[in-house]
Amino acid sequence: MSLVRTRGLCAFYGDFQALFDLELTVEDGETVAVIGANGAGKTTLLRTIAGALRCERAMIEFDGAAIGGLPAHEIVRRGIAMVPEGRKLFPSLTVEENLLIGGYCGRAGAWTLARVYELFPMLAERRSVPAHALSGGQQQMAAIGRALMSNPRVLLCDELSLGLAPLVIRDIYQRLGTISGEGTTLVIVEQDINRALDAAARFYCLQEGRVALSAPCRGFARDTITRAYFGL
Repeated sequence: MSLVRTRGLCAFYGDFQALFDLELTVEDGETVAVIGANGAGKTTLLRTIAGALRCERAMIEFDGAAIGGLPAHEIVRRGIAMVPEGRKLFPSLTVEENLLIGGYCGRAGAWTLARVYELFPMLAERRSVPAHALSGGQQQMAAIGRALMSNPRVLLCDELSLGLAPLVIRDIYQRLGTISGEGTTLVIVEQDINRALDAAARFYCLQEGRVALSAPCRGFARDTITRAYFGL
């Protein structure tokens, strides 16, 4: 039984359909990449799994239970957390206040404030600084730390590298390796094909709200992936 499974997942923004009968599985402890061009449906997929967009109950399963359409706070309590595109920190709150908000659901687990500061020492140094005063990379670290504070079994990561310098991106992805190594299942959405494939075991390539290609990352021809990415 897969940890996360979508079954014929459809999602809408009003009358506009963004996902079409999407089938996806994520195994416990696995890292899966979701790639595709702008508008392919990557963020919509994560938002629907995280409960920010409604869908039919049976369309998403987590650990064998149907969770489609449950409110976001209930999804977090069950063990799925999301690092949203653009970080979405509370700008007037301090770093530490933002992190503590992430732990509001009270799920038991290894991720505590001290453990997050161990993973991201820069956050410990700036714990009393308002979130708006952080650099882009530091804000991304805080967003990841906030999600980890809920002690998720599955961490959904949306465009972590967006707008960041290459050295910062490399540092953040190294920390993702640590998170994965401690047993957290990762779903990584990225436009950067190489970055995503290097971090994951399997990938799904979306095009216009549908799965255009799915395969193991290792040894798969990059030109085939490129054709699926651009719909060639």
